[in-house]
Amino acid sequence: MVVQHFQNVEPVQLMDGVKRRIVIGEKEGAPNFIMRIFDVDQGHSTPYHEHPWEHEVFVLEGKAAVKDVKGNEKPLSAGDTVFIPPNEKHCLINKGDGLFRFMCLIPTGAE
Repeated sequence: MVVQHFQNVEPVQLMDGVKRRIVIGEKEGAPNFIMRIFDVDQGHSTPYHEHPWEHEVFVLEGKAAVKDVKGNEKPLSAGDTVFIPPNEKHCLINKGDGLFRFMCLIPTGAE
């Protein structure tokens, strides 16, 4: 069993305004899933991307939107969940006045 506070995991800067922490993964011995925490600064977003695996998202704090390739946006706030099917192009946009933080789960090896 591994117990740790997510803030004890050093964040990695992925791009301007976007940081990621891998809080559960291979290092912790997880054979099936990777749990990641993302911090998106005010005025920033993740890039549009797609992948062959499903993506589960849980919003921890902030105001945001998830956007599809057609430009459709759905608002998000703390406590909201998002299921993104495989191969669906998407991005997550900070729409608030502060930090947007979310957790996502992906299958092991999908990094």
